[in-house]
Amino acid sequence: MLLDTASLYFRAYFGVPESVRAPDGTPVNAVRGLLDFIDRLVKDHRPDHLVACMDADWRPHWRVELIPSYKAHRVAAEHPAGPDEEEVPDTLSPQVPVIEAVLDAVGIARVGVARYEADDVIGTFTARATGPVDIVTGDRDLYQLVDDARGVRVLYPVKGVGTLQTTDAAVLREKYGVDGSGYADLALLRGDPSDGLPGVPGIGEKTAARLLAEFGDLAGIMAAVDDPEAKLTPSQRGRLDAARPYLAVAPKVVRVASDVPLPDIDTALPRAPRDAAALRELAGRWGLGGSLQRLLTTLAA
Repeated sequence: MLLDTASLYFRAYFGVPESVRAPDGTPVNAVRGLLDFIDRLVKDHRPDHLVACMDADWRPHWRVELIPSYKAHRVAAEHPAGPDEEEVPDTLSPQVPVIEAVLDAVGIARVGVARYEADDVIGTFTARATGPVDIVTGDRDLYQLVDDARGVRVLYPVKGVGTLQTTDAAVLREKYGVDGSGYADLALLRGDPSDGLPGVPGIGEKTAARLLAEFGDLAGIMAAVDDPEAKLTPSQRGRLDAARPYLAVAPKVVRVASDVPLPDIDTALPRAPRDAAALRELAGRWGLGGSLQRLLTTLAA
């Protein structure tokens, strides 16, 4: 089981009231919400391995070089020597180091790799997996990894963090008209304002799905643009032809990496805390109470 950790703690932050606070009054709604969510996931799905995948760089420079608008609207401050600073609610930022410390003390594997997003870490773990994989994320970009033949599916929170949509190839075909391997091409054609991806003007989701059904993939679509006999309307042909510079670089930006240099780390689901003393200190300081205790009880079982 691979957690898109930032996606999940953002959802926890907005799904749990900010009145949930530590003894000193600091909000810990994202911390406790995430612990409750992990507890629920472990109870319901009993994974053998669990990895909290992190954004070591939420806006990698190599992606921005290809498409400068990539996530540009979410930049709070630019840092030429390192990752840009992302706009994050004032009361969420201080909770992130607490989340990291608690996960480490519990013993849940936590992996972030310099110059890569959590999506890329997830993509690489998925590519290396020898058994079924559940990816837990509120980010539809990871639908591209769905693969029924390999048992790879996405558990997508539909309402808060309590109700999950199990996304397999059948769900993707019903909702989008593509399977996992086609989802990245669909996304780059239609664009994604939340990630600053412009897409091809005039090519929406339904048109993109029809083109992919007709021509197979992006390469097939562009071959059709060059084939005067291919069944494209003049406007579609013109729009796709004009978008060649974008379409030449968009696949590298949209498709998650599968070759991230992952650390050698034990990903087995812990049965007991890795650092019980540190965990007791964290629990007392931050008032983690029942949320932490429930998770520890579930792991021990």
